Amino acid sequence: MVLAHHDGIKLFRSSLPYINAHQGKTFVLMLGGEAIEHANFANIIHDIALLNSLGVRVVVVHGARPQIDQRVALRGMQGRFAEGVRVTDKLTLECVKDAAGSVRSQIEALLTMGLPNSPMHGSQIRVCSGNLVVAKPMGVRGGVDFENTGQVRRIDTTGITDHLNDGSIVLLSPMGYSSTGEVFNLSHEDVATQAALALKADKLIVFSNYDGIFNRQGKLLRTIERPQLEQLIASGDITTEPSVLRALTTSVAAGIPRAHCISYEKDGALLQELFTRDGEGSLVMEHHYEQLRVATIDDVGGILNLIKPLEESGVLVKRSRERLENEIDQFIVIERDGMIIGCAALYLYPDDDCAELACVATHQDYRGKNRGERIMEAVRERATEAGISRLFVLTTVTAHWFLEQGFVEADVAALPAVKKELYNYQRNSKIFTLSL
Repeated sequence: MVLAHHDGIKLFRSSLPYINAHQGKTFVLMLGGEAIEHANFANIIHDIALLNSLGVRVVVVHGARPQIDQRVALRGMQGRFAEGVRVTDKLTLECVKDAAGSVRSQIEALLTMGLPNSPMHGSQIRVCSGNLVVAKPMGVRGGVDFENTGQVRRIDTTGITDHLNDGSIVLLSPMGYSSTGEVFNLSHEDVATQAALALKADKLIVFSNYDGIFNRQGKLLRTIERPQLEQLIASGDITTEPSVLRALTTSVAAGIPRAHCISYEKDGALLQELFTRDGEGSLVMEHHYEQLRVATIDDVGGILNLIKPLEESGVLVKRSRERLENEIDQFIVIERDGMIIGCAALYLYPDDDCAELACVATHQDYRGKNRGERIMEAVRERATEAGISRLFVLTTVTAHWFLEQGFVEADVAALPAVKKELYNYQRNSKIFTLSL
C-alpha cells in the first residue's frame, strides 16, 4: 500500500509540466457513437470533467451512427448509403434527430452528475450546446440526391468561444442548421475537423476502437508525420478506421499542430496520452522541414563540426574522426538545409539488457523547439526495437535536462561491467538511468 501511495504521488508530480502546458489550451474531442455505447464511456466522461477542472477548454463532438441505425431498424426501414455516406430522407432525418438528441442528453446528464464518492462530486460543470454549426446540403452527387445529408458550412466560433471563456464544456452534435430553417445530418468527423480548424484548436483528439494507429505488422506508431501517414494509408499499410485517419490527416494538413488517436475502450487512455511522457496512443504532426534520420558516413564531417565546441569546453568526451567513422551507424542526426544541427549516439550492451545514450548535442543556434526531445524519442524507439529495457547516460553539465526527460540519478553500480572498467573517476560524470 505504501508503494502504491508513493507511485501515485510520483505520477501526480510528473504530470505537473503537462498540466501547466495544457492549461488554457483548446482541445476538440471526437467521439463516435460506438464509444458512447461502450462500458468505458463513463470513465471517459470523468476524464473530460478532469480536463475542464484543470483549465483546458474542451469541445466535445459526438457521433450517433449506431444509434441512428437502431432507430432506422426499429421503424422497419432500410438504410440507404451511397459511397459510404447515408442518404437522409425525411423519415431517416427523424431517426437522426431522435438519436442525436438522445445521445446529447445522455452526455449532458453524465457531465452533470455529482454524486458523493464519485469522481464527478463537486465538479459543477456547465455543458453548452445549440445551433453552433451552420450546415449546407450535400446535394446531388453521381446522380444520387442526398436530401438532408449535409456538410459543415460554418462554425459559430464566437458563440463557442463565449461558452469556453465562461468555463463551460461545449457539446456539438452531428447535426447542423441552415439559414432557411432546415436540419441536416452531418458527419461527426466533419464537425470535429471543421470545429478544430475554426477555433484554431491546439489539439484534435480522436477516440478509436484501436489503441492508436497500427501498421499491418501490428506495430503501434506512437509518433508519425502526416506525409508518412498518408503514404502508409495509400499503400494499405494501416489498420485503423478510415474515418479516424481522415480526421487526423485533414486536421493536421490544415494547420492543427497535433492530432491524437486513442482508444475509447481503455480506461484512462485520455489522461495517459496527455499527462505522461510516453503517452498511450498515436500522435500525428506535420512534416518537419528538419529531417531526423540515422547517420551515414557522409555525416561524419557535420557531426565533428557540431560537437567540436562541446568537446573543447569539456562537455563532451573527444572523439576522433576514425572513431566516429567506425561508430557512425550508432548515431541519429537532425539535418537542416544540409547542416547537421543535432545528434546522439546509442551504444547497445545486450548482455546487460541496457544501452548508453551518448554524444547528445544540439547546435547553439538551434536549441529549443523540442529538438532534443525529438532525438530522445528516436533513441528510445531504437532501443526498444533492439529489445533493450534500460538506458543510461553519463553527463557533467546537462543533468537537469535528462531529469526532465524522466531519467533518475544512479551510481557506478548501475553501469554494465565493461563500462564500469572505463569509468573516469577524475571526470566524475553523473550517471542517470531510464527504464523503457
